[in-house]
Amino acid sequence: MARIAVFNQKGGVAKTTTALNLAGALQRTGKQTLLIDMDPQAHLTQIHGHVPESAKQSLFGFYQDDKPLYHLEVEWTGLGHLIPSHKELIKVDSAFGKGQAILNKLRHGLDVADKLYMGRHTLIDCCPYLGTLSLNAIFAADLIIIPISSDFLSLKGAKKVADTLAAIEPVLKRRIERRYLLTRFDRRRGMTFQVQNKAKQLFGNDLLETVISENVSVAESPEYGIDIFRHQPNSTGAQNYLALLIELAQKWRNE
Repeated sequence: MARIAVFNQKGGVAKTTTALNLAGALQRTGKQTLLIDMDPQAHLTQIHGHVPESAKQSLFGFYQDDKPLYHLEVEWTGLGHLIPSHKELIKVDSAFGKGQAILNKLRHGLDVADKLYMGRHTLIDCCPYLGTLSLNAIFAADLIIIPISSDFLSLKGAKKVADTLAAIEPVLKRRIERRYLLTRFDRRRGMTFQVQNKAKQLFGNDLLETVISENVSVAESPEYGIDIFRHQPNSTGAQNYLALLIELAQKWRNE
């Protein structure tokens, strides 16, 4: 089982879309998936359609009331399960500080949950800023996927993530595995390939060969509350996300 966090310090890079559709790709291969919405904006939760009225029924209940993660799960038909977000989640940064106990809270919570649900993969949709919530995801994850919407501002955001991970690694005493994913890849624009070449220079082998093409179907599917595989399974977007899963699996086998 893998724990994957999807994070970039810039919004609008297809972070939530990547978490959603990577879960869809895993489900297509028969893998069970838990999605965790760690963004107080709750975009992933809104796609699911179940926005909890009480913050205690969301991930905030885990931090505020020490509720076990598995008590907060809701079923997501066709994908697995979701731990929803809530706007109150934004209080975590100010209320609990940045001590070791809080930074490792999600990791410990998932350790308990994973004993009950063996073999299940976890995908974490992070908030687009560095704070207690994002650090929780980074500390808990086996792999960080950093989406880069194929423009230079997004590339700068990814470089900030690289600098952040380098600063954290001495604390964790290990290299944080990461992969950079080019999204909204438009082959009609010369800038797209300029960004790709620059990303290769910056990130080397950590840049994924798979790219997520600019695709109407990918943009549409969240409106219907479903992933790309249930919306348009034969679309370029579905092919891209399945290729992403295959490439990630290949890298795991080789390491």
